[in-house]
Amino acid sequence: MADLDDLRSRWLRALRGTTDDARHPDSALHPDPARHPDPARYADALLERWQEPQRRYHTLAHLTAVLDRVDVLAEYADEPDLVRLAAWFHDAVYAPDRSENEERSARLAERALPEAGVPGAGTAEVARLVRLTVTHDPAPGDRNGEVLCDADLAILAAPPAAYAAYTAEVREEYHFVPNEAFRAGRSAVLRQLLDLPRLFRTPYGRTEWEPTARYNLTAELEMLSTAEDPAS
Repeated sequence: MADLDDLRSRWLRALRGTTDDARHPDSALHPDPARHPDPARYADALLERWQEPQRRYHTLAHLTAVLDRVDVLAEYADEPDLVRLAAWFHDAVYAPDRSENEERSARLAERALPEAGVPGAGTAEVARLVRLTVTHDPAPGDRNGEVLCDADLAILAAPPAAYAAYTAEVREEYHFVPNEAFRAGRSAVLRQLLDLPRLFRTPYGRTEWEPTARYNLTAELEMLSTAEDPAS
């Protein structure tokens, strides 16, 4: 079960960023408590979104896992605290029957972060990163994008039982989609991922996650291609 107090603390640390770190005097994060509302209220609003009833995989457990993986990969990011904020927002709007979740999540970040004290450049970068999760295909040299996308996709390299649970939770989120249509849509997503030259862009991701992820994706695609619709 997710530790809400710990998540609130992680939100506040990311929001404060590195403003007190002399190595980064021009950090993009400069929340000013004297001028902006209590930043904890934004954490609570986001936590409420992540606990909506339609979610099965895109839950607080997923948010926590992505934040944990960003921590693992932080050395590869140019602005790890902005990546952490992007992790908070990347599935903040999630309706399985809608196709514009990432865009709506990015717009939410664009509204909320300035109120929380994040300057324009930092807000724009968070929104850009959220939109990048549509394709999970960052441009070469996009270190922030590489870290967020790797952290989000790391579930693909999960051990067999955890990967099976992940796929089952995704199916539950799309319970309203008939089996044949779900198999076709899910297969298209898997092929899109497998067609990427690399699933993971950070050195850690390429070494630790890439082989297992490709094995899992290939096995799931084969299973979908041979599955029979119980209604047929």
